[in-house]
Amino acid sequence: MDLSLDIYSPVQPLQNQLFADKGLQVYIKRDDLIHPIISGNKWRKLKYTLQEANRQGKHHLVTFGGAYSNHLMATAAAAAKFGFKATGFVRGEEVSNDTLFMCRLHGMQLIFTDRESYRDKHTLFEKHFGNDTNAFFIDEGGASIEGAQGVAELIDELPQTYDHIFCACGTGTTAAGIINGLTTHGSPTAFNGVPALKGGDFLREDIDKMLTTPADYVLHTGYHFGGYGKTTPDLIDFIKKFIAETGILIDPVYTGKMLYALYDLAAKDHFARGSKILVIHTGGVWGLLGMKEKFGF
Repeated sequence: MDLSLDIYSPVQPLQNQLFADKGLQVYIKRDDLIHPIISGNKWRKLKYTLQEANRQGKHHLVTFGGAYSNHLMATAAAAAKFGFKATGFVRGEEVSNDTLFMCRLHGMQLIFTDRESYRDKHTLFEKHFGNDTNAFFIDEGGASIEGAQGVAELIDELPQTYDHIFCACGTGTTAAGIINGLTTHGSPTAFNGVPALKGGDFLREDIDKMLTTPADYVLHTGYHFGGYGKTTPDLIDFIKKFIAETGILIDPVYTGKMLYALYDLAAKDHFARGSKILVIHTGGVWGLLGMKEKFGF
């Protein structure tokens, strides 16, 4: 089975008067351009996971997510592209929306699950697919050592060394992968993670479990805007302005919060003049579909 996917992820300058005033060179790595649906960290996290499933001779991918999960959609698309069957456990009551339409369109079977049962994903998997020797468990968001391994390859693609790398954090897998990549290259670049969840310091434990070598990194935990999937008018206004000025789509769940943090920290003189900063666009722009009403159009 050919599990290759061409990576087109250029690094582009991110121009803004704020950065010019503060003497900052800011760039954005466009992982959102890898694939229309299997984009950003979604493909990087699935790459070795799918290879492991194939190695084990398992061709039924079983994974988990909320009703607006980009991971569910990406897994459905990857399954269709590479010849797997796919099932998604969806947290909460049965609903219909654009994201789940795309999952079904790519052939994914959906099982809606109450929130209490959803907390124990391995038990859910065993209950429904314990006797299915073809079924392969993929954790929510693609969180795994294999996921971090795929993300680490991002560092191989960078054209230069940066003082800071900024990335949104959900499960911590992408953060761990980038940190591992920096460690492998002996890079002095400081990793800055922006958790999308309230109280994001808990991610340190999850990130540290996936690190190949202990490392220092920074989590900016004050930019969750109320918690996972939560927004404020200030965040939405920032996203609308950013997209209108750059032509780059970002979402309110992950990349919008991360970029807001970067702009806010720059305005507060957090960075030394002359700093080179790389922003990782982790994809997920389909998350906009679940928040259309927030934009007031």
